[in-house]
Amino acid sequence: MGQGKAIGLILALVIVVLGLNSAYTVGQWQRAILFRLGQIVRTDVKPGLHFKVPFYNQVRKFDARILTLDAQPERLLTSEKKNVIVDAFVMWRISDPATFYKATGGDEQQAAARLDQIIKNGLRDEFGVRTIQEVVSGERSQIMNAMTRLANAKAAGLGIRIVDVRIKRINLPVEVSQSVFQRMKAERERVAREFRARGKEAAERIRADADRQRTVILADAKRDAAKIRGAGDAEAAEIYAKAYSKDEKFYTFYRSLQAYRRMFHGKDSLLVLQPDNELFRYFQGAGARR
Repeated sequence: MGQGKAIGLILALVIVVLGLNSAYTVGQWQRAILFRLGQIVRTDVKPGLHFKVPFYNQVRKFDARILTLDAQPERLLTSEKKNVIVDAFVMWRISDPATFYKATGGDEQQAAARLDQIIKNGLRDEFGVRTIQEVVSGERSQIMNAMTRLANAKAAGLGIRIVDVRIKRINLPVEVSQSVFQRMKAERERVAREFRARGKEAAERIRADADRQRTVILADAKRDAAKIRGAGDAEAAEIYAKAYSKDEKFYTFYRSLQAYRRMFHGKDSLLVLQPDNELFRYFQGAGARR
């Protein structure tokens, strides 16, 4: 009886072990390969619960999510033979589990190492045909797009698809940074000088136009003033003529008084004339009677 229980327990244990080794699950984030005695027989295993023949079939699962490879900063040469330190990272995923397994043995670390070399070689080629100014300022997006296409072409044999290649930063060695800074400073100073020259030219043009307008305005004002003065003088002469015609003797006397006032306005006024000069006729008795 005791031996029968032992055999039954062993059989139950064997059934449990076989049952556990017969079922397997594949997650939504996983890709799986089904093997038969070490040979790949199925690569399109869907997510969910599946069964296999214990010890006859084996299952290998891979992470199908996007993985990130943060490459070590690399010192690269530009077309000017100047050093730059490039820090980049790659986002990738397993696209073909069978190819990935055959190329890397299913080892993500080995795949990352080979992918790292592909990225470094590609960056070296892309930076080698560009200047420092191009890689620092103008063409970083073009480099990343080109690297994504290049890496996808080379990583296809690994069963990997490159989602994106990103350049985090591009640093310059100290000696290169100083020379680039000096060149950028000289370029900014050149642009500043050009803007100042344009400003001076515009200022001279505005000043010349203002001087021209000032000259025209003054000339017009003098012309108008001369016209007004001439009209006033003509009107004054007309008034004087009318006044003279009304009483010639009084007008002559009045004009003589004005002349005396202008001539003898100060204590030191001196006038040397003949006593019988026409100017002094109103100081003489006979002239006064006339």
